[in-house]
Amino acid sequence: MSIAQAHAALTAPGQMLEIETVMIEGRPVKAWKHAPPSLAHVFAAGRGHGDKIFLVNEDERVSFEAFARATLQLAEHFKGLGLAKGDRVAVIMRNLPEWPVAFFAAALCGAIVTPLNAWWTGAELEFALGDSGTRFVVIDGERLSRLSEHLGSLPGIEAVLVARGDGQETADPRVSALEDVIGTPHGWAALPDRSLGEIMLQPEDEATLFYTSGTTGKPKGALGTHRNIVSNIMASACSGARAYLRRGEMPPVPDPAGPQKATLLSVPFFHATGCHAVLSPSLFAGAKLVLMRKWEPLEAMRLIEAERVTGCGGVPTIAWQIIEHPDRHRFDLSSLETVSYGGAPSAPELVRQIKAVFPKAMPGNGWGMTETSATFTSHVGEDYEHRPDSCGPAVPVCELQVRDPDGRVLPPGAVGELFGYGPNVVKGYWNRPEANAETFVDGWVRTGDLARLDEEGFCFILDRAKDMLIRGGENIYCVEVESALYEHPAVMDAALVGRPHRTLGEEPVAFVTLAPGADASALELQAHVAARLAAFKVPVAVMLQAEPLPRNANGKILKRDLKALLEA
Repeated sequence: MSIAQAHAALTAPGQMLEIETVMIEGRPVKAWKHAPPSLAHVFAAGRGHGDKIFLVNEDERVSFEAFARATLQLAEHFKGLGLAKGDRVAVIMRNLPEWPVAFFAAALCGAIVTPLNAWWTGAELEFALGDSGTRFVVIDGERLSRLSEHLGSLPGIEAVLVARGDGQETADPRVSALEDVIGTPHGWAALPDRSLGEIMLQPEDEATLFYTSGTTGKPKGALGTHRNIVSNIMASACSGARAYLRRGEMPPVPDPAGPQKATLLSVPFFHATGCHAVLSPSLFAGAKLVLMRKWEPLEAMRLIEAERVTGCGGVPTIAWQIIEHPDRHRFDLSSLETVSYGGAPSAPELVRQIKAVFPKAMPGNGWGMTETSATFTSHVGEDYEHRPDSCGPAVPVCELQVRDPDGRVLPPGAVGELFGYGPNVVKGYWNRPEANAETFVDGWVRTGDLARLDEEGFCFILDRAKDMLIRGGENIYCVEVESALYEHPAVMDAALVGRPHRTLGEEPVAFVTLAPGADASALELQAHVAARLAAFKVPVAVMLQAEPLPRNANGKILKRDLKALLEA
């Protein structure tokens, strides 16, 4: 059965994955007919799973009902603070049970939830909070210590709720403990039983503001709607069902009484993948999320065994480290049904290793970006084994095109820039009209990726048109790091390039020429960047050059020459 035939069978009238055409901003868009209309509907479906365990974090085990009670309690508190529809509520914390509580509590109030990168420095957080016009912040103690000195520069913030602050003091009267509102996860099940009430949210209402790095060096907020986000729920179901049809089998009917699905979450909630492609589908379907404070392969294998985890992955790093760990044989990992990842380049040999090590597990890969609200293509099972260098075909409601520099659509096999269209493409960037005009064209998003499509629609990402590299799933825009290097008085020339890394995909390496008579060591320049940017952006090596960096006739640094130096 071809991809087109499988998609046609799954999305036919009367099927759960039926597709309809809706008008969004005056344009016809294919959408999932039976998808939950909003995050409030996702929340209501999740509460229906009752006493099943939803969140596991060390010794904390939170049921779906306990999660719902904490969420509604916080939503009521937000309303008491005057939170109105369209207000921005920032969530800044590592993966903790409080993260999805804060996210859904704000979403239920009609707020635009603004998750910020927990790796960011205080200055980076200050920029996004000011740029978004955030009114309320929910933050953990570790992030508060980073942000405290910047709060004075953010008069628009009216309240800051701190989770796990350990009693740390701050002179700012806006700061209070989240535990004073909802208590700790151990006690959420005993919170008052509140009603959700009538759901007033609509599919095209604005729901999230996820910041993504920009080529100007300043992050841009991608404004997503409820429809953008919930599209992932049906896309996930479709991908698994398609794999069965492609091998000539009927997809199994979900059994509510069967063993609970469980995902080991090792990617952050503050990324579109963790939030849209994992959190919302898990809540909707009643799957358990097992959180990790920090990725560590030995602890990951212990959790897979103890919690009977059925799915893990996130970025290729995670799969590699489990496969190659010398103590893997000590753990029962037979519960794994899928090992999937995206967000970074991956070696085709990885899929073969997954099948060899986990014969009962389906390998999976996919492609998406913040601007597509996570999943745009999916690649699972035998299709992935046969085309390990592809990220798969677009999900049925989405469309891909490859275009030349003049905007002409190219035929299969030709290489050009990848464009995407579908119900998951965000409305645009927050207060960035010039960036919107450049990136969003008649509802299509310019991805900045160079790609080709084969005759069946499988997508092959070949390179990035944007000057960006991806380190273990984290985007690093080179200009941002280069700008930080240029702030050092000794630096005359600076360029960042990616060096291939077997598990992280690639890692940043800087080439630097110092000004005549100036002196600075590689370690000093790394520390200089570390003081200004998140740790994952700091170059792993600084290559000091005696001569100016190579340039073309227009004065542009020739990064391909620098990459050749690395390869040599």
